[in-house]
Amino acid sequence: MSQPSAASLPFLGWVSELARTQVNSLTRIARHEGLSAEDALDAIQEAFHTYLLLPHARALSDDREDSRALLSVLVRNTARNMRRRHHRAMPHEDVDSARELSAPQPTADELLVLAEDHVKLRGCVNKLNEVQRQVVTMRMLEEVNGAEVARELSLTPGHVAVLLHRAKAELQRCVMS
Repeated sequence: MSQPSAASLPFLGWVSELARTQVNSLTRIARHEGLSAEDALDAIQEAFHTYLLLPHARALSDDREDSRALLSVLVRNTARNMRRRHHRAMPHEDVDSARELSAPQPTADELLVLAEDHVKLRGCVNKLNEVQRQVVTMRMLEEVNGAEVARELSLTPGHVAVLLHRAKAELQRCVMS
């Protein structure tokens, strides 16, 4: 392990003194931000690391009050960041599962009506000609955009729009009958 140079000893000594004398006040700051005692010490260490990486850290060592103030700000910001990261790391409820729990379940009669409607719609779709059926399937069920449908079926986008419009009208007539 290499020994620190003679020029860095006064600075490192000052940092050590700052760490010893300010640890209680810095711990209070981190604890006030909602960290546990152990996390508070981690926040202080991280803040010291950040402080020592600052290009002007050596110049600040001459002004002890500014150094303490800067270190306090670094501890506070580090503690807040740690708290936010901890909150984000916690497992959260999935929004979709929460909606499923709150949605009322359909009754047996409602399920039967839905099944009958589905069978009727399926029969109406099967009555469409092949191209209309493909357009309806791709545009409405698979949600492919019109230009993509036109390219896949070798049609113009305008023709796809007309086919879809006519197919919708035909499906509506079929379902209402």
